[in-house]
This record gives sequence, structure tokens and C-alpha cells, in this order.
Amino acid sequence: MRLLVVEDNRNLVSNLFEFFEPRGHQLDAAPDGIVGLHLASTHDYDAIILDWMLPRLDGCELLRRLRAGGIDTPVIMLTARDELPDKIAGFRAGADDYLTKPFALPELEVRLEALQARIHGRHKRRILQVHDLRLDLDTLEATRGGVLLHLYPACRKLLATLMQASPAAVTRGQLEYALWGEDPPDHDMLRSHVYELRRSVDGPFADKLIHTLPRVGYRIAAPRQE
Repeated sequence: MRLLVVEDNRNLVSNLFEFFEPRGHQLDAAPDGIVGLHLASTHDYDAIILDWMLPRLDGCELLRRLRAGGIDTPVIMLTARDELPDKIAGFRAGADDYLTKPFALPELEVRLEALQARIHGRHKRRILQVHDLRLDLDTLEATRGGVLLHLYPACRKLLATLMQASPAAVTRGQLEYALWGEDPPDHDMLRSHVYELRRSVDGPFADKLIHTLPRVGYRIAAPRQE
């Protein structure tokens, strides 16, 4: 599994890495909620291990923003808050599981495995298609005309956002939120990501699917809709 650990306790993060990496798992770590939100929004993870009490943005608010942005990565909350109202708040924010501190690392691993089994068992394969462009939301494989497209994580997120809205327009603000939440970079990184996406999706093909709407944003539409 590829895991994101959003936790400000360095000792706990170190323990998680020492336990999970020898078992073949890949881990990224974020020391606060803002960094965690950015990583979770722009990278693909099998699950997120999320602390509640975080600097800059607490775990529940981070989780609410992820779910509002359409990111359904499974989340296990780790927290010392073990009262029933706290657990209810965590689940209502969008948590898939809840583990109170202190906890045993093997239990966390088993919970992650069980969560993966449930998620993959209940989800039907989700395919987005516009013209000859296809995106599998489960495998994150994008193809056009049967040709595999090699996309950076940010470009995949942009592509999914545009295809889910197709043929409607998606504003620049909506695309920036999909990538960075409420903390977009000061410079115009969106333009660079759209340029890279266009190179992959439209560059080798005669029919252009990605369209710029001046002063509005972008959309993906089949040629017959132009």
C-alpha cells in the first residue's frame, strides 16, 4: 500500500515508517494539516493515516475539505480523543475507521488491510469517457484511442475533474481547489499543469478535446459538441 501519514509527532511517524516500510509499504509524511491536505489532493494513496490534533489545520477540517473536493481515499483517524462524541464527529467528517492512541502497530496494519478489502470489494469499476479518452478512477489509468497516457498526479486530478464535469466548463477556481484546496500557490501553476495535460491528451491527436474558455476556465468535450 502507498500510505500518507499526517501526524506532527515525530516519534510516532518514525515508528510507523520503521514498522510499515520493511513490510513493503510506501509512506509519505506531512507534519501539519496544510501540507497533508496538499499531498492528499495531488497524490494518489491507498489510505491516509490522519491525526486529529494537527498544527495549522486540524484533522477533521482537513478530512471535510478532502471529501468536499471529491477525494474518497480511505482514511483512518488516529487520536487520543476516545469519547463517543469525538468518534461520531470523526466519522461524520468522512473517516472510514477510527483508532485511539495508544495503539498497537499490527492492529493498525490489519485495519488498513481490512479497509482495503472492503473498499475494493464494494466498488464497481468506475470509468469516465469523453470521445476516445478514458480514465479508470480505480486504477488511475488514462488512455486515448487505446494508447496509454503518462500523466503526473496533478494532471490526473485535473483530468478527472474536467471529465466528471464534461461537457460543462470548470472554472479556474474549481480546478485550483481540486489541486491545492484553499491554499493555492501564489504563481500561476494551474496554467503549467493544463499545458502538460494538453501535451499528453491532445498533442499526438488530430481531435482536440481540452478547450480554454477565456476568463472562465476549461472544459473537455467531444468534437461533435463544438
